[in-house]
Amino acid sequence: MKTGWWRPGRFWPASLAWRTGLTLLLGFSIIQAVGLGIHVLNQIDVNRVVAERAIASRDGAIYRRVASAPPERRAVIVAAINGEAGDRVSLDSSPPFADSFTLPLPTRQMIQGSLLAFPTPEFLQPRQVMMRGSMSPSTLILSFQLPDSPDWLTVRSPFRPSPPWAQPGFASAFLVMFVLGGLLIFWGVVRLTAPVRTLAAAAEQLGRDIAHAPALPERGPVEIATAAVAFNTMAARIRRFVEDRTFLLTAIGHDLRTPITRLRLRAEFLEDDAQREKILADLAELEAMLAATIAFGRDVAQTEASVPVDLAILLRTVIDETADIAPGAARRMRYQGPDHVTIRGRPLALKRAFANLIGNAVKYGHAARVSLQKAERHTMRIDIEDDGPGVPPGELERVFEPFRRLEISRNRETGGSGLGLAIARNAIRAHGGDITLANRPGGKGLVASVYLPE
Repeated sequence: MKTGWWRPGRFWPASLAWRTGLTLLLGFSIIQAVGLGIHVLNQIDVNRVVAERAIASRDGAIYRRVASAPPERRAVIVAAINGEAGDRVSLDSSPPFADSFTLPLPTRQMIQGSLLAFPTPEFLQPRQVMMRGSMSPSTLILSFQLPDSPDWLTVRSPFRPSPPWAQPGFASAFLVMFVLGGLLIFWGVVRLTAPVRTLAAAAEQLGRDIAHAPALPERGPVEIATAAVAFNTMAARIRRFVEDRTFLLTAIGHDLRTPITRLRLRAEFLEDDAQREKILADLAELEAMLAATIAFGRDVAQTEASVPVDLAILLRTVIDETADIAPGAARRMRYQGPDHVTIRGRPLALKRAFANLIGNAVKYGHAARVSLQKAERHTMRIDIEDDGPGVPPGELERVFEPFRRLEISRNRETGGSGLGLAIARNAIRAHGGDITLANRPGGKGLVASVYLPE
């Protein structure tokens, strides 16, 4: 039967391609996340250095402007530039130490290098530079002692390095990489699992139609070509086995009919009428068993081609024909379901299977209520109910064995050979379906459920 790529009620998909693709995609996502984390950490350091350099360059420009001005103008200039770019500039008698801390050595070296790179004449070089930081809020504090005064020029600059994810293209770049990686993963998985799907389809086709199933192409990678050769060899052996068994059954049937005919002729000359009738009855039963055995072997051969079949019409036809044979049970036979349902199958094999099932329901259960409905994805369900005594629970599966007959119903008087259910299950399974039996609640009969793929 066909199954979906995801089974209901399960977290993990049923398809090998989806399982492999999702596993690789999960691994790729973890690698992407680790790479993204490393990139973010590195970018945070880079953005911090860039922010420190920018503050050092800006503070250096402020110091040069103030230091190059006449002493009497410096307070006016400080008041004018105070607040630009969020900086707080002040002239103090000493550098601020309250609520601040000494910056780490790498940070001080980075700021010192940026200040040295800033073009400042020798006579304007500060006598001292103090570099400190504050946490509330995050602030970088640079204090320059003026060259011609004991005063200190202090610049408090907010320290807010831009986060890496705020940069243009940061998220889109990783999103594009993830999408492209996912597409490549699933493309590769689909290509790699295509031979598996081909092999599964060929196996299903072989199970449905041994005689007409096409051979697998023996090309591709070495492993795939080797598997195709092995599959084709196996299919050829199965065909030869079925053909040989069918030929053997046909030959046995042909050879046994001659002595049976001779025995029937000799029985006609018996003077004892009672013995003659018993012998003729035994020969008739033997002929029936022989015919059923040959029919069972021919069903296995599956020589009939698979074509579109209207299952609803076929079921109604079998019901009508069974009603003609058993007119007394016609009122207890009915069909319930859609007017038309088309599937692919072998019409004669399906008709024989349903004729056996419906015939058994009428013969042993005195009724046959047939219902056709959709069971699950790509599967049709046919239920055949009767009003008979049912089957003992331990025999529900064993009655499908060839020549298996229940003593309470399938004896010599009924004329059953014990092959009807075996022939029916063989035909249904050859179509990729199955048959199950279940007793109705309260011992009110038996239900034969047939499952067939659409």
